[in-house]
Amino acid sequence: MQEPMLRLNGVNENLHIRVETSLRGADSPEKVIQALVSLFPEFSAPDEILKPQLGSASNTELSNEGVSLETFLKKLHEQRILDTALDSMSLLLENNQTKFRLSRQAAIVGKVAFPLPNEEPLGGVITVTLSGEHLSDWLVAATWHKGRDVIPRSIADESAMDSDGEAVTWI
Repeated sequence: MQEPMLRLNGVNENLHIRVETSLRGADSPEKVIQALVSLFPEFSAPDEILKPQLGSASNTELSNEGVSLETFLKKLHEQRILDTALDSMSLLLENNQTKFRLSRQAAIVGKVAFPLPNEEPLGGVITVTLSGEHLSDWLVAATWHKGRDVIPRSIADESAMDSDGEAVTWI
């Protein structure tokens, strides 16, 4: 009998987790909150957010700390994008802190997509900041899959994707 896979959530592993996004222009507060909650069900939005109206655009910051990453990590496994996630989540890793962005447009339908650096995808982004001791080890563990038994991966290894998002191939 196969043992159940260990499920990480970040909160129980002593990580500081911050999830945030900005409502700008004509962004629909309901749709933005729907995107946030689809990946982070514990995200708590304010009871009332002013909706954009003609002549009065949105300009609101939404953020929560200590939100569980359990659903987000589960979706990474379901979508089988664990190596991409490791690369994207560790791209800005420095001194036990990292920051990465997620497409809100993908999130609204329950999918995870990592925009390329310096790209502003249609629909905006969700920014996730993680910090804590041994964060690099946690990132590798959170994105682990059986394929790494055959082809090991580590942060910033020769198998990492290029800065333009293209896959690196082995020769």
